[in-house]
Amino acid sequence: MDTKLIISATWVVATLTYLYGDVLRIYYSGDKAKVLAGMNLNQFVWLGIAVLMLTPILMVFLTLVLPQPASRWANIIVAAFFFLFNLVGLPTYPPLFDKFLLAVSMGFNLVTIWYAWNWS
Repeated sequence: MDTKLIISATWVVATLTYLYGDVLRIYYSGDKAKVLAGMNLNQFVWLGIAVLMLTPILMVFLTLVLPQPASRWANIIVAAFFFLFNLVGLPTYPPLFDKFLLAVSMGFNLVTIWYAWNWS
């Protein structure tokens, strides 16, 4: 199978895992959504959150259209960033389902890195 498709699929799985965790988190503790909404974050913080959340979605597309060398390094760098970002954030998520879903997404980040690293 084409490496581009495999790596794109890892980003789809990671993105859906992030989204599923967000949905479960809202149902698990709806009050946190209200607290976040009431924090009066400025538009630049929300823009940063939007960029962060959009990045894995864009990686699906970029993996398919970028030239192989650029795609390879973009996937390694972005997947490593998300792995470390989630590793640092892991202790801040008390529910077991959150830890499980973050571990799954981190596993797919590692798979992405492995496929990109070995992409010839």
